[in-house]
Amino acid sequence: MSSRPSPALRTAQIVFGAAVVFFLLAPIAAILPLAFNSSIFLNYPIESFSSRWFSELQTNEVWRRSIINSLIIGSGATIIATVLGTLAALGLRNSQLPFGNAIRTTFLMPMVVPAVVLGVGMQMLYGRIGLANSYLGVMVAHSVLCIPFVIVSVSGSLAAMDPWLERAASSLGATPTRVFRRVTLPIIMPGMLTGAVFAFATSLDEVVLTLFVAGPNQRTLARQMFASIRENISPAVAAAAFLMIVGTLCIAGLVGFMRWRSQRALKPA
Repeated sequence: MSSRPSPALRTAQIVFGAAVVFFLLAPIAAILPLAFNSSIFLNYPIESFSSRWFSELQTNEVWRRSIINSLIIGSGATIIATVLGTLAALGLRNSQLPFGNAIRTTFLMPMVVPAVVLGVGMQMLYGRIGLANSYLGVMVAHSVLCIPFVIVSVSGSLAAMDPWLERAASSLGATPTRVFRRVTLPIIMPGMLTGAVFAFATSLDEVVLTLFVAGPNQRTLARQMFASIRENISPAVAAAAFLMIVGTLCIAGLVGFMRWRSQRALKPA
């Protein structure tokens, strides 16, 4: 008896998958063309195409400063989250760790706790330790949200790694540092890169936490877009969204290429 799905079921699966993809991509496809609208209004139909709003992002000091801030804060948060998340994943892979499940759940809590709760708590804490309205404070706040993505990604790479590889290296006289650098790190590098991409994208997109911990000098692109929508909607918001989406896709593509190269290098000849 054949286990292949019937034509009707396959058609239903294709239609359902196409509907899901359309539901996810339609809002993006609707807003991105407006970045090239010459009109001052964010609506259809597009009268004529122009790059004036991309020039606005370059010439307007507020927009330019917000883009620079996002790159600085996003890069810092990504580095912090990648380092700490990788170390946490390495520690959590020990099945004999006391209260391992509770610790793992604690690390993943920022993914489910509302950003408003984190923002209020960090605002109170930063006021006491002197990190309020500082770049470092915003980086640390964003890294709290980014660390869970790195832990999940690196943990997946560690779960797929054969532990006997490390034991074999140790039995041949390699120090723990050398084992990590020559054996463990190359294997988990794809997971680290994937987690770093998610961390950077999360930092770029974060608004609520930034409103609580950032000062006027740390206004990010996402926060500026949020303020522009509240004050005066213009196609400059669509142009900024276009740059964020295209930039994230380019980084994801680069990471995918690097993962492919690293996996190809690890395969035996």
